Amino acid sequence: MDAAAAPTGPTAQRFYRHRLPVRLMHWINVLCLTILLMSGLQIFNAHPALYWGHDSSFATPWVSMGAEERDGRMVGVTRIAGHAFVTDGVLGVSASGRGGEPVARGFPSWATIPGPQWLSMGRHWHFFFAWLFVLNGAAYLLYSFFSGHLRRDLLPTREELRRIGASVRDHLLFRHPSGEAAKRYNVLQNLAYLAVIFVLLPLAVVAGMAMSPMLDSVLTGWVDLLGGRQSARTLHFLAATGLLLFVLVHVFEVVISGVWNQLRSMITGYYQVPQDSASRTRPRGVEETRERPVVSDDSRRQP
Repeated sequence: MDAAAAPTGPTAQRFYRHRLPVRLMHWINVLCLTILLMSGLQIFNAHPALYWGHDSSFATPWVSMGAEERDGRMVGVTRIAGHAFVTDGVLGVSASGRGGEPVARGFPSWATIPGPQWLSMGRHWHFFFAWLFVLNGAAYLLYSFFSGHLRRDLLPTREELRRIGASVRDHLLFRHPSGEAAKRYNVLQNLAYLAVIFVLLPLAVVAGMAMSPMLDSVLTGWVDLLGGRQSARTLHFLAATGLLLFVLVHVFEVVISGVWNQLRSMITGYYQVPQDSASRTRPRGVEETRERPVVSDDSRRQP
């Protein structure tokens, strides 16, 4: 090997990625979404079926989870648009936790809080954390708008939109950005966060409010815009499912791109920028300088 091309391992650059308000609101969202999901499944288990319209047509739900007698034993079956799927042990029928005997239940007890079957308390938990979630979301929107975080960090540029294909290819090949590119969102991240912030979350909140007869009596007629109260329940469930899928993909990306580095940046604010191949190779005799942590309001930071 030519001595002039020997790698020297430069000092990694630390970048101030997440400001304190973003970090606080992020962890409040983590708490709220976890409890909202699990308490929501508790509520759903009281009647594990979905309909479209104003009323519950019990004979023809478009989604249902239940138990059926097959070959002398109880089997969990999930029906979607008239098609039956055996989901025994997970949906429809799952172990009770007391001796492991099967019990008819939409979602398993480990996925529900505050207990395996406690509808009234589940509703209290759900409503309390729903309002906390709404207030935190409103604070995030205000902060993002007035601090420039929305314009600077979340809105993709035209050039980034033109590179959607390349971004999809990089994600499928598990290629992660390095150097300056690692300080910014890629276009898929931009679009995913914008869809969550301005589509899924508002839909979940509005559809959840539409299920309340009290709110409907205060301001009448608006529930019809969603197709009726049962349609609102279905939309609420679908929005929650979309949020769950987003969280699963988000956690997966955090794990495969460096879980400790990502967590540290969301706890302390500082992110260690991965170095590209060019920066990992430095000619011998060139003095290496230790770079200070970079704090930049102009670069794109993840929320």
